[in-house]
Amino acid sequence: MKALQLIVALAFLVIIHEFGHFILARIFGIKVEKFYMFFNPGFSLFKWKPGQHVGSGNAIKFATPEARAEYEEDQRLDKAETEYSDAYKAAKKSDDPAAQSRLNVAKAELDKCIAARTARYDAEYEQEKKESRWKRFWGHTVYGIGWLPLGGYCKIAGMIDESMDTAQMTQEPREWEFRSKAAWKRLLVMIGGVLFNFILAIVIYAGIAYHWGDRYIPFTDAYEGFDFVPSAQEAGFRNGDIPLTADGHALDASESDCLYRLASAKTVTVLRNHADTVTITLPDNFLLKLNEDKGLMSLRVPVVVDRLVSGGAAAKAGLEEGDRILAVDTISTPSFTELSPALLQYKDKTVDITVERDGKPLTLSATPDSYGKLGFQLRQPVDIYPTVTQQYSLIQSFPRGWEIGTSTLTSYVSSLKQVFTREGAQSLGGFGAIGNMFPDKWNWLSFWQITAFLSVVLAFMNIIPIPGLDGGHVLFLLYEIITRRKPSENFLIGAQYVGMAFLLLLLVYANGNDLFKAFFK
Repeated sequence: MKALQLIVALAFLVIIHEFGHFILARIFGIKVEKFYMFFNPGFSLFKWKPGQHVGSGNAIKFATPEARAEYEEDQRLDKAETEYSDAYKAAKKSDDPAAQSRLNVAKAELDKCIAARTARYDAEYEQEKKESRWKRFWGHTVYGIGWLPLGGYCKIAGMIDESMDTAQMTQEPREWEFRSKAAWKRLLVMIGGVLFNFILAIVIYAGIAYHWGDRYIPFTDAYEGFDFVPSAQEAGFRNGDIPLTADGHALDASESDCLYRLASAKTVTVLRNHADTVTITLPDNFLLKLNEDKGLMSLRVPVVVDRLVSGGAAAKAGLEEGDRILAVDTISTPSFTELSPALLQYKDKTVDITVERDGKPLTLSATPDSYGKLGFQLRQPVDIYPTVTQQYSLIQSFPRGWEIGTSTLTSYVSSLKQVFTREGAQSLGGFGAIGNMFPDKWNWLSFWQITAFLSVVLAFMNIIPIPGLDGGHVLFLLYEIITRRKPSENFLIGAQYVGMAFLLLLLVYANGNDLFKAFFK
């Protein structure tokens, strides 16, 4: 289920990201050749060009004979590009005249195919100008689904991108190409994906606020406190502590960055044993250590019976819905944390269970099974502790979405400084780590919360100025705007190769970390 949620979320985010590039490119009259979800090296699972063709492989249906001819023309171009690339590599390795001859033949065929495609694109552009671009806004693009789920792409004519289709760049620039547009227009096209991802996150957060509201348990009302991960306990926290302040500022569970502020603080005050206020000084690398424990704290859940399993030990012992288990024999069980190990001590043995019913203590005898289970479902924390739900109107939800989106971005960017340490590099994760963010069972609230967070992450990561990412293109465009000098196409091609190699190594490293942790930790 986690894998399904991950694929659905990433597919959705990729479509929105690429649509940001697409929509701005088309507004400025730039030809978008392909719009793909996932990559399609070698073949596509599905492709469609409105009014022309639909299908995949040998099962493509064509609207007209002209559409078939156009498709076959594109196939010949793809073949010519491959043959030219192979011939070029062979000619570089050998002085054999035959190799040079094959290269000349391949180059002539490639030029012929490119000229035919350029003529067709010219005709399409003229048609758009005559009929209004908006009538043909979607029609001159091939939409498809690739087989390699590592992202997606929007192939924009006259642009050096991840498709590395440089053949067109050898031709004279056309009005419908990316490279022919003003630098500010190209800049807007390149930030379109990042912009749409961030807008999407805000819309999702606004939708969550409008539909679910902000329902939370104030820290001070969580009277059994919290359980803390090992790193937090090493820093001075104790199970049952209730966080009160971080660096002197009161902690409010309703704030989206509350846990981050707590984890990144210098000093934290907590309520301990329901009476004592304790100050904890956190180590400098505390936030980084929490990455290894995948969290900071979890709410301690009082053991309140919600539903009984028919014929289970709890039902046989006479427990009722609403009973709170206070002790197993002499072992106090203020929360489920203490109950589970206590029951294991008495598996397959009869033991006294002290419960609270209608405000009064009651002792019952029960026999936990061989797994230390009594056979009941635990009542959810929001049905035990006092909660506060803040509702938002449709108008109020968008400022709330903006607040959550910007605070999430700020918190994420602040946490990235940890990546540049040895421990931070070791904690990098790939698709496995992202998938583990999702719950085991489908939950719409969790799905949208995680999807919104990933949309913020995708927006920021893509704006990093690395060739191969949108930020790399933005960097070169800003250089052009400031200096009024355009980097050469050979430089851009080389930078794209270097950037893509770096990103591929990073992808392998991050996913390798996932595999290492899965098998060796």
